[in-house]
Amino acid sequence: MPTAVRVPRRRAWRGAVAALCAALFTLSPAAPATGAEPPPPAPGPPLTVPADRLDAALDCPDDLGRSERDPVLLVHGTGVDAGLNWSWNYAPALRDLGYDVCTVDLPGRSLTDIQESAEYVVHALTTVRAATGRPVDAIGHSQGGLQLRWALTYWPGLQGFVDDAVSLGTPEYGAVAGDLVCASSCAPALHQMSRGSAFLTALNSGDPTPGPVSYTGIHTRNDTVVVPHRSSVREGARNIELQDVCGIRLVTHIGLVYDSVTFRLVRDALDRPGPADPARLPPGACLGDPYLPGVGAADLAYAAAVVAPAAAAAIATAPKTGTSPRRAPTRPGRRADRDRTRTGPGPDPEDLAPTIDIGVSVN
Repeated sequence: MPTAVRVPRRRAWRGAVAALCAALFTLSPAAPATGAEPPPPAPGPPLTVPADRLDAALDCPDDLGRSERDPVLLVHGTGVDAGLNWSWNYAPALRDLGYDVCTVDLPGRSLTDIQESAEYVVHALTTVRAATGRPVDAIGHSQGGLQLRWALTYWPGLQGFVDDAVSLGTPEYGAVAGDLVCASSCAPALHQMSRGSAFLTALNSGDPTPGPVSYTGIHTRNDTVVVPHRSSVREGARNIELQDVCGIRLVTHIGLVYDSVTFRLVRDALDRPGPADPARLPPGACLGDPYLPGVGAADLAYAAAVVAPAAAAAIATAPKTGTSPRRAPTRPGRRADRDRTRTGPGPDPEDLAPTIDIGVSVN
């Protein structure tokens, strides 16, 4: 099974934000172990991305499969990579609780065609399932939630591999910012995430929560990236607005990856049957430490000084196009209740285009 070096245990950048800024764009994912057995084919149409690229993008612990808990796959948002999105919050926090944590780096910092990027998620879910023999719990921040939805919708065989799919601040139906940024030209993924895009139309044209997977979506009224914030509400999922749980709690778009109540809700989804249930939170959950375990002032400084500028720079410098992607990789046929007029494999290229979500932002 292809594995890579484990996620670092300590945050080496604590107290060294400036040094990380200099090294930011030199980061690259670890290579998978050589001589490993390949995972079984993804349960669905063949993947178009070369296998070596898919393997190199997946980062798992060397001892993957030894935990008694279901493994967790973390899928990052737009304009960042897995390290920027997860290495200072969920990855170490979940690992310290005994979870096997894997991450996947999407191409072009998730600014390229979402259809192609989703193949990395398909490969990651297939590989982790094969390596552990256990159902996989998947967590997507921002655009990462759309990647999970696309994978689970158009590779329906994956639905039996995934127990929980949790989305944090995901623009399920687009965002106003996408309409503005893509008025002339923008990165392919930003086109695809604009309100009313063909990509989102295709994704939302059928069952929004396919299969036996438990779907949880958590969002915040204070989100200034996914606007309107109700765009994160998906029919059929357990939708949780943090302020419905904790009143006037101030949590931003990026705050979803370090807020303690969000983390408790995610843990509830991962550890218990079904989606997250706010009623199961312990008394006083809204009054305790505002941040998840291990996150402190240095991490917030890192988010402000490194993560947000990196996302903005990636979006500004990404290759741009005046239209959304027209190429459509081979997809499984739609269910009859989705489109009775199309007989070819998967959604028509005219249906594929995606809100803007800049992944991580401190706004």
